[in-house]
Amino acid sequence: MSAPAFAALGVPAELVSQLAASGIVDPTPIQQKVIPSALAGRDVIGQAPTGSGKTLAFGLPLVAGLTSARRRSPTALVLAPTRELAQQIAQELRPLCRSHGHDAVALYGGVGYGPQRKALNSGVELVVACPGRLEDLISMGALSLSEVRHVVVDEADRMSDMGFLPAVRRLLDQTHADRQVLLFSATLDGAVTKLAAATQRDPERHEVGTKGPDVTAARHLFWAVDRSDRSDVTAAVVREVGSSMVFCRTRRGADRLAKQLQASGVTAAPIHGGRSQPQRARALKAFAGGAVSALVATDVAARGVHVDDVAAVLHYDPPEDAATYVHRSGRTARAGASGIVVSLVERGNEHTVRTLQRQVGIEGRVQQPSIADLCSQARGAVDDPTATRSRAKSAKDVRSEASEAGRNVGVVKFFHDHRGYGFIERGRGEDLFVHHSNLSTKVSKGQRVEYTVGPGRKGDEAFDVVAV
Repeated sequence: MSAPAFAALGVPAELVSQLAASGIVDPTPIQQKVIPSALAGRDVIGQAPTGSGKTLAFGLPLVAGLTSARRRSPTALVLAPTRELAQQIAQELRPLCRSHGHDAVALYGGVGYGPQRKALNSGVELVVACPGRLEDLISMGALSLSEVRHVVVDEADRMSDMGFLPAVRRLLDQTHADRQVLLFSATLDGAVTKLAAATQRDPERHEVGTKGPDVTAARHLFWAVDRSDRSDVTAAVVREVGSSMVFCRTRRGADRLAKQLQASGVTAAPIHGGRSQPQRARALKAFAGGAVSALVATDVAARGVHVDDVAAVLHYDPPEDAATYVHRSGRTARAGASGIVVSLVERGNEHTVRTLQRQVGIEGRVQQPSIADLCSQARGAVDDPTATRSRAKSAKDVRSEASEAGRNVGVVKFFHDHRGYGFIERGRGEDLFVHHSNLSTKVSKGQRVEYTVGPGRKGDEAFDVVAV
């Protein structure tokens, strides 16, 4: 059974057309569940993993219900735990807002107040904000929330982790009494449950996927490494697999490692709370665009950083606990792709690793670093000639086995030239993985292609892909 179209969910025709022009046709599962409830005016609790399409799940109803704003009096509000996430949400929703004569602004710390106050003075309808900066601006008289009738609290569990829930409660108390509240969280325990009970009225609850990142979708390696060798091993991993997030415990450690990687010929950028907002934004943009191969991050700074095509996560410093391991590791193996998680284990800490593995629910012995093993584990290690030849041979075998199955036609939904993989829309609400070694011609987003379907390492893949 095919997935319902956005129009069938009640999304206005002009928004449906705008989505289609951007290549967004089939709603994701969380969008299918949340959009009708939100458009009907219901309060909603949404539980879905990162990368599931939450922004449009709450964003489309928000935009559809926007009303014009007076100066300093927005009519819709999204609260986000980090400035990176606030920026990303605003960037995704701003074009939809502007096509309807409205506008959106992101409010976060680390930058001057002037441009943000100017936007509020112009009468912006949608505010996407971090709680701390929003309270600062309210205290200055830069805006009032009294006309806000639509509120979204995104990543409420992370708000709780970062101590923001008291501020969230204070801000919600300042919005219109007849407001609608959509709350999204990976977990619904303790303080988050109390927040929902205190701020929502008879909410509908929608859950999709696992509660938190699915770390089992990645391959986990645990390497015994002397402390002095960690940066060299990290550089070797990034050279092999490409786009990698590397986690350090401290800001100073992240800065030091980024410099060491650069000296080793690996493009790297640090991201942490000690960097200015422009520096963080440049680092994230360079990493997402492929200009930087390694994003070296602290745990707090990485919250809200969402990049779908991260090939590997490296635990340069050990995580504080199992939950931190899961959050870090969930940065890879997203949106249908596979990924690698490498933990650098200082000798003598094997017992701690075994305890963490039991808590997370994964297995893996602590072994010596092996780039050859890394290549065999990684899907699409495109820079390794041996791996590419092996994969090409396998593809040839699969093609001969699947030749009688006939040819299929679809549209390229996404293809990343730098990392060598993408997805094809199959026309049934499903996306099919395609590796660069299976392309007979160069392809790009939106291009119509013909292909054969065959078994890959993690499910069906497209083979003999030809542009038509």
